[in-house]
Parts: sequence; C-alpha cells; structure tokens
Amino acid sequence: MKKIKLNYLGKNKNLLNNPDKCILDPIPNKNYNKNYLVRLTVNEFTSLCPITGQPDFAKFVIDYLPNKYLVESKSFKFFMHSFRNHQCFHEDCTIYIAEKLLKSIKPKWLRISGYWYPRGGIPIDIFYENKRAPKNIYIPDTGIKPYKGR
Repeated sequence: MKKIKLNYLGKNKNLLNNPDKCILDPIPNKNYNKNYLVRLTVNEFTSLCPITGQPDFAKFVIDYLPNKYLVESKSFKFFMHSFRNHQCFHEDCTIYIAEKLLKSIKPKWLRISGYWYPRGGIPIDIFYENKRAPKNIYIPDTGIKPYKGR
C-alpha cells in the first residue's frame, strides 16, 4: 500500500492562526465506489469580526458524499481551529471552508450549513452546496432548530 504523507496525524504540531496556512490532508477512500454520506459537525467554531474584532461563534454541519478521498480528521480540526483569531465575515468563513474542502478532497457532493449565533439580536445562517443533492442517498436533517429569540 502506498504511504500517505500526512501533515498533522501522528505529529506534534502547533495550532495555526491562519486558515490559508492549514492543509486539509486527503486520505484514500477504500469505499469510493459506494455512495454514502460523511457528516462533520463542529459545535464550537469561533472567528473574529473583521471590523470590530469581536468574537463570532457558530456551529457547522458539513455533509459530503466522498469520492476517492476523505478528509483526515486531525487536519480538519486544526483547520477549523485556525479561524479562532482570523477576521472574516460569516459568509466568507462559511464559503471558504466549503471551497477548501472541495479543493482538497474533491467530493461528489458537499453541503455546508453554518449556524452563526446572534450578536445584536440577528442570527445569520449560511447554507451552501456545490451541486444538487444526489438521489438515492440518505441525507439526514441537520437537527438544528432556527433561533427564535427569548
């Protein structure tokens, strides 16, 4: 079996503060000829507002139909954490994450749901998918209830 070069798994690495410097490691998918869904859930995502520098918090649910590669989980964790001190608007963060995954692992289909917690009383939720959802694949609901205030 061909040896895979991994940038994070099994290595002692420091967390980065810039998502541009993070590498999402693709790992071979032995089941690429089968259609199945992978769900990545990030419950505690943080970034900074590019204008005020105030922290923004979100929950992400990322669903993808793998092709020849899966995303290695430690590299994904390091990537998501790298936004902690990174300044970007909600929409930019959400789309950037989707595009980085698309470029790295080239899934058959990807959907990202970004649920940003309200600041100033207005929740901003961002949804993106790279193409129409595939048929004959079970895609569960994200389980996130819309923000209804107090």
